[in-house]
Amino acid sequence: MLDLKITGGLILDGTGAAARRADIGITGDRIVDVADDLSRAEAATCLDASGKLVCPGFIDVHSHSDAYLLIEPSAPSKLYQGITTEVVGNCGASAAPLAERSYLPSDWADKSYPGPWKTVADYVALLEQSRPAPNVALLIGHGKLRSWVMGCENRPATPDDIKAMARLLDECLDQGGRGMSTGLIYAPGMYATREELIALAAVAARHGGLYTSHMRSEAKQLLEAIDEALAIGRQAGIRVQISHLKTAGASNWHLLEPAIARIDRARAEGVEVCVDRYPYTAANTDLDVIFPEWASAGGKAAVLARLREPAGRKRLCDALIAGRSPDYWKTVVIGSTHHPESVRFRGCPLPEVAAALGLHPAEAAVWLIEKDELRTGGFFFGMSEENMWRIFALDYCMLGTDASLRASTGPLSLDHPHPRAYGSVPRFLRASLDGKTVPLAEAIRKMTSLPAAHFRLKDRGLLARQALADVVVFDPAALRDTATYGEPHQLAQGVEWVIVNGIVTLDPKGLTGHRAGRVLR
Repeated sequence: MLDLKITGGLILDGTGAAARRADIGITGDRIVDVADDLSRAEAATCLDASGKLVCPGFIDVHSHSDAYLLIEPSAPSKLYQGITTEVVGNCGASAAPLAERSYLPSDWADKSYPGPWKTVADYVALLEQSRPAPNVALLIGHGKLRSWVMGCENRPATPDDIKAMARLLDECLDQGGRGMSTGLIYAPGMYATREELIALAAVAARHGGLYTSHMRSEAKQLLEAIDEALAIGRQAGIRVQISHLKTAGASNWHLLEPAIARIDRARAEGVEVCVDRYPYTAANTDLDVIFPEWASAGGKAAVLARLREPAGRKRLCDALIAGRSPDYWKTVVIGSTHHPESVRFRGCPLPEVAAALGLHPAEAAVWLIEKDELRTGGFFFGMSEENMWRIFALDYCMLGTDASLRASTGPLSLDHPHPRAYGSVPRFLRASLDGKTVPLAEAIRKMTSLPAAHFRLKDRGLLARQALADVVVFDPAALRDTATYGEPHQLAQGVEWVIVNGIVTLDPKGLTGHRAGRVLR
């Protein structure tokens, strides 16, 4: 007697093999049969997938949902895309460990949570209490380790600092972390030396974890940044994940092929390195990412004090104007804002904001950042679509949304996120179905068995006997992303059924209310 039977569909099993007609039987949290015909098998629930595609649940290898899963554990923006597992804690900014000097990222800081946490064990306990709908794999943010030990100081770590961070990382990995992430364009990660990163990555390697990195540059210093990430992998003996590989800025688009050559060479030499990407040509992060290192030092209070002191503000504005060409500012669009005076500028190109305020675009950016107390978001247009599809064609490239989960109602519906939060998976699959990128079976592999293998997510990523029953059923004719830069809070269409650990979590009527996700230790 099966608990659930899926019949009539074409399955894409996650291996990259072509679609084939087969039925799937599920008992408990496991797939117990994949067969040509299970019509005679009895089942408590039968799901007719005729005319639909059936595949393993999708794995979002680059998510920032750590804190938001505590607020909206049903994860609607992710479930409607067919995402059944999120790898959180990316870009050096995990939710835990959380010390007094280790403040939360701007889009998390103003939210209310169901309870406090400090250690990874605290966070995992609170997350499990919240019963997330998707599975969750947790990376430990290097930025959190560094700020726990050193605050946001702009200086190299001493040997004692590194030992303290290593002890803390060791504890975090024992408590549920699966590796370490870095955000090397953000404070305090930008102040770390390579030696510090190698020492900490070696700790993660001893736990069988991996090293993921938002590198020091995705623009003119891209090749040097890739060299550093690969050197850390070699010297620490650890698997490497290069986060959201891109060539930012038209003057840097030509760097892609030499970047790929470096990665290919490292893989040939035995370095286990993969990359991820989202299917959009605009990046999204806090607007203050444009600040030079000295302006980001000391933490939030110190940065705001700098902005509110006339001489410091002028020095910063002068540096921003001198450091970028006039055309650069045309590529920046405002995302989320928070102050009543800045809300009207959501979705506006920065030059329009500058004209409304009577300021230079750099001065307008500083005005917004100060008003919003470092919580202004920005969309940064400047990537090549041709390069984007070239990256997706790499057989070691996975899909990551680079987004926190969102909801179309409630507290997570009030900001102005990048449309990738709602649309990354269907946008990628739609491109595959329309012949713009890799064939569909390969597109599915990039979101299932490939990340499951690289991130060591046991028994996931395949439709096979004894695999854990994370399953997605979607209608290829109806599949589409609807979120835009102007109207981002729009749920994806076409995913009809999502099953997590054998439990139906989404059906054609919507979220079922059943949440069966697990923290994957």
